[in-house]
Amino acid sequence: MNKKNFSEKRKHRRMPVISNLIEPINLFYKTQDGKETSLVAILADLSASGMRMISFLGAPMAEKFSISLQLPGMQKMEISARMAWVKQKENVYTVGIEFTNIKPEYAAVISAMADDFNDCDTRILLRLPEACVANCKAHRICNKIQKDEMLFED
Repeated sequence: MNKKNFSEKRKHRRMPVISNLIEPINLFYKTQDGKETSLVAILADLSASGMRMISFLGAPMAEKFSISLQLPGMQKMEISARMAWVKQKENVYTVGIEFTNIKPEYAAVISAMADDFNDCDTRILLRLPEACVANCKAHRICNKIQKDEMLFED
C-alpha cells in the first residue's frame, strides 16, 4: 500500500468534542421532494471546515442542509453544509459533514479553540507543569483532568 495516498486533506485542525457538550446538533434540511425535516445528532469532532457526528436515527436524506450549532458560551451559529460521507454499523450512523458556508468569525473561533485544545494536548504529552493556561479558548468545552479551574474564576 502506498502511503502517498493517505496525505492529510483537512484544511483546519480538529478537536474532539467532549462530554460537556450536552446539546445535540440539529440538522435542518429539505428532502428531494421538498419536505423540510430535521435530524438530531451528537457532535463527535469539530473543525472550522467540518465535523463528524453520530446519529441513532439515521443519516440526513439530503446532500446539502443547514446546521444550527451552539457551543457553550457562544451564540448559535447557522452553517450551510454538505454530507461528505456516511458509515453505518447496525443502527448507528457516523456522518462526515463539510461546511460549505460558514461566517469567517465562526470559523476563526472554532479554529482558535481547536488550536488551543491541541496545544494543551502537546503540553500534556511533554509533561509540562503548565498544561492548562488562563487564555485557553477551549476552556468551556474542556474536561481534561489537568484543567485548572482556578485559572478561569472571575
